Amino acid sequence: MTPKGEGTGTLDERITGALAGAAVGDALGGPVEGYSPEQITERHGGRVHGIVGPWNGDAWRTARPIAPYHKGDGHVTDDTLMTHALVRVYATVRDHLDAYSVAEHLVPDLMGTPRWIPELEAEALPLQRIFLAEKWLVARLHYGHVDPREAGTGNIVNCGAAMYMAPVGLVNAANPAAAYAEALDVAGAHQSSYGREAAGVFAAAVAAACAPGATPASVVDACLALAKDGTRDAVEAVCEVAARHTDFESALAPLREAVAPYDTVGPDYRAPSLGARRPSRLHSIEELPVALGMLVVGGGDYRHAVLGAVNYGRDCDSIATMAGALAGALGSEVPHDWAKTVAESSRLDLDGPARTLAEVTREIFERDVRRRRAHESAYAALAGPR
Repeated sequence: MTPKGEGTGTLDERITGALAGAAVGDALGGPVEGYSPEQITERHGGRVHGIVGPWNGDAWRTARPIAPYHKGDGHVTDDTLMTHALVRVYATVRDHLDAYSVAEHLVPDLMGTPRWIPELEAEALPLQRIFLAEKWLVARLHYGHVDPREAGTGNIVNCGAAMYMAPVGLVNAANPAAAYAEALDVAGAHQSSYGREAAGVFAAAVAAACAPGATPASVVDACLALAKDGTRDAVEAVCEVAARHTDFESALAPLREAVAPYDTVGPDYRAPSLGARRPSRLHSIEELPVALGMLVVGGGDYRHAVLGAVNYGRDCDSIATMAGALAGALGSEVPHDWAKTVAESSRLDLDGPARTLAEVTREIFERDVRRRRAHESAYAALAGPR
């Protein structure tokens, strides 16, 4: 794999790079999530350049506002827990997914199978760690018996669905339009409005990054060709600004300024505005446009894109998850020392889910070919000779 993302590598390498890249980005961003770039610099005596410990040191169990989670020291967060859960759904269904797949397979996985939760330093049900916007899945689908295609309506509009959509992009590698459509269907069980739209666009971005010869610019172009409303406007505005920078340090403030008109949370991340996270055709989640912006700033280089996302602060674990998935899918190498620490500290197999998803992706592609040929044959018989 090349040090910069230039659309190189086999399908297996792209899938491994994207999933490992997402997990490592998540772990790097976790300990500084919710803070500003200035607060991060003050706390760490400069920018973060790798894996760091909890914001409050050994007091992580009781320190507010994030107790009782051990964020830091290479621990992944719910972004990775949800991503790997979706991979397991693909491994079970072994075909394209929809909203019903979430109800029938993802929800039971979250509430029925104990797993090691790094931030809790204990084995527990993933349901006991995931955020309120993800608990909504269980409340609406398991207890409320809502139509899965409509269950996302009424939820907090945030990046909750987008943050784990990389597997959808990988299953549809090099086909952004198909990834977009499938992710919108899957995310309908979880999100609405621009939260659902972001899930579709992020999956499309991952699929576009897998295309041979892909570049950050081609990934952004694929997103702009599919994205709608405020999401499209936010991606365009942020990436136009990002193209003027080649170092994340100079880009931190300009990227925030570019996305601010579309972000509903407001300037103080821990004190959201009264209009925060409500449906709107004019707005966008912050995380996806900034992740794409950092990918552009870093020229597709994994280390640069992820560190830019981490030092941006705010919801930086999800931003770094997305930036890491995209850079990894482009073929930029995930630093081995980071990956080793995350795998060991989180007790997480970074390679197994990738092997599984690569196998399933091939099966799905072969099934798609058979379905397409059957359609072509039927259409030819129906249409007759030209």
